[in-house]
Amino acid sequence: MITPFKPDGSLDLDAAQKVASKLVDEGNDSLIVNGTTGEAPTTSDEEKVLIIRATLEAVGDRAKVVAGVGSNNTAHTVESAKAAEAAGAHGLLVVTPYYNKPPQEGIKLHFNAVADATGLPVMAYDIPGRAGVPITTETLLALAEHPRIVAVKDAKGDVAATTKVLVNSGLYYYCGADELNLAWLAMGAVGIASVVGHVASPQYRQLIDAVVANDLDTARRIDRQLVPAVEAIMTRTQGAIMVKAALKLAGVIEHATLRAPLVEATGEQTDWLTTDLKTAGLIA
Repeated sequence: MITPFKPDGSLDLDAAQKVASKLVDEGNDSLIVNGTTGEAPTTSDEEKVLIIRATLEAVGDRAKVVAGVGSNNTAHTVESAKAAEAAGAHGLLVVTPYYNKPPQEGIKLHFNAVADATGLPVMAYDIPGRAGVPITTETLLALAEHPRIVAVKDAKGDVAATTKVLVNSGLYYYCGADELNLAWLAMGAVGIASVVGHVASPQYRQLIDAVVANDLDTARRIDRQLVPAVEAIMTRTQGAIMVKAALKLAGVIEHATLRAPLVEATGEQTDWLTTDLKTAGLIA
């Protein structure tokens, strides 16, 4: 979920609650806050707690709230995990430590330390394009032995590696790349962690339900319908930039403000976005 800001860059918790309520109303059974799409690199520890609490207040018992707590500092990630648990989060999203490129033994140490620190279930976020290193298949299988490391948000896009982990562990997979949602669900992922879902939640709910019902014709139709929206939001520039612009176009948020170093979509990007969202049937 995005983190809305006011024009001066301060948190807009009222807008955050509006977005959270909309997403749950449209079929999401859980929300991830304080992730990359939520601009977590530019929100303070105190702000992250406020976002968790505001989201919980907005959705009540209608959805689970998963808190992004990852960083490239294990000690800080552990403290963030404890703070998220104290704020009431139902689970933790922990990204691979980024930039410092730890070896696999360091990655295992990192995830296990976070999982040991609270009583919350942990979703490991495997995104080598941003982290600089993958969580290897062998490491994922080792992490699966921890009772609280229960899921993977996969943005690695390796079909063979994903299949091997699914076959050899009880880890639940969530697709973390919208262009691969149908493929990963067909392989056995249990859900999606979506950016495009901000403006296409009803469609993605239908897609998931169709896969569960073995109705692949319907699932393919929905997936193909959303291709222009996925391209518009995920390929034109950074995803948080475009999804905030999309939510503003859809009338969900009043301001598409981002915190530096991210900047708002240009006029040209917004024009492309408008055309693509109309083609996908998401705005009139």
